Formats: sequence, C-alpha cells, structure tokens
Amino acid sequence: MPPEGVPPFELVVVGASWGGLQALRWLLEGLTDDFPTPLVVAQHRSSDSSDVMVRVLQSHSPLAITEASDKDAIEPGHVYIAPPDYHLLVEPGSLALSTEGFVHHSRPSIDVAFESAADAYADRLVGVILTGANTDGSAGLKRIRDEGGVTVVQDPATAARPEMPSAAMAAVKGAKVLPLRKIAPFLVEICR
Repeated sequence: MPPEGVPPFELVVVGASWGGLQALRWLLEGLTDDFPTPLVVAQHRSSDSSDVMVRVLQSHSPLAITEASDKDAIEPGHVYIAPPDYHLLVEPGSLALSTEGFVHHSRPSIDVAFESAADAYADRLVGVILTGANTDGSAGLKRIRDEGGVTVVQDPATAARPEMPSAAMAAVKGAKVLPLRKIAPFLVEICR
C-alpha cells in the first residue's frame, strides 16, 4: 500500500480506435477536476490529423489535455494524447516519441504505449481499452496484467466497434469489463 496521500496508481493508459473520440469524451467528462492520476491516451489517428481532437476533449474535461511532446514530464491532473504519426512511449516520469514502423497498421500504436507503460509502472498502472476495429492493445493490456497492473475493457456492447474490446477480453481473462459510462467512476474509485 502506498503512503497516505499517494494514489495507489501512478498512471492510467487508455487505448482507443474507431469511435474513440466519443468514448474518450464520455470517459474524460466523468473524471473530477481533482482526479490525481495522469492519463496517457493512444488513439489511432491519421498522420495529417489536426489538434481538433485535443480541443474537443478539453471542452469536455476539467483536466489539462495536451498533445504529448518528446520528454514531457508526466504530471498529476494532466491527460497526454499521442500525436499523429508518432508512437508514444512511457518512461518513468516522462514521455518519449518514436517514428518506428507501424504496429497493427497504426502509429500511434496502443500496444507500444501500453507495453512501455507496463515496463515503467508495473503494478502502479491501470490500462483501459475502449472501442476499436482491430486487435491493437490486446498484447499491451496483457503485459499490464502480467506486471500486476489493473486492466479495464469497455463492454463491447457499448462500443462503436466491438472488435478491439472483444480481442482484449480474449487476451486478458479476468479484465474488469464495464459499460463505457461506468469506467470513469471506477477509475475515480480506485485512484483515490
């Protein structure tokens, strides 16, 4: 158990693809302005995406939302979005960007973000898989589970595309499966 006043989880990583903007909006709306744990988001985006995603999400969240930059320090109360055409890697206390090859036809890749976060934060990490149309994130969520972290999957019945959450459930037996609207309250509960 962490010392009093220190949250039990130091980071939440979230992966989303098709339908992700809407799912992320609902998730972030449900987090309170004093939510202590930073979030790192890997959302599949085209290489020519603008910053509209960050602006839309910021209008629905009390937390500070930014597109991640190389060597950003990870701070409480912040949400870091993977920029288009870069993998977002998590290091202890900071972020890194990479232009390595595509993974599951994607850059940013959810697996890359999740696996690096699992290596950096182990059992102090929560991984969340949201809606999507492929299997990206399943291997990364399994790594999080194997390192002792908490794994959460959006109920496929509440997803715009069920393939990604269904693949994550198959890869990670025992993951907490929740309807989209119940994920934020669960995160608030476990990250206090």
